[in-house]
Amino acid sequence: MNNDEINGKTKEIKGRIKEAAGTLTNNAELEKEGAAERSEGVVQNSFGTAKRKVGEVIEEIGNKIKK
Repeated sequence: MNNDEINGKTKEIKGRIKEAAGTLTNNAELEKEGAAERSEGVVQNSFGTAKRKVGEVIEEIGNKIKK
């Protein structure tokens, strides 16, 4: 995992917690803030995953070229 994946997962979890807290306390603003943070985390995590996979493909191509 890279930093984007880790930070994205962290944001996603924090967002879920805020969203749930907003739902439980009937605080629409907190719920909305949590949903936004969760969405940011999902996007950042997806970006990190894509970045890692591209790096793995490049590394694999480099290893094949070396042989």
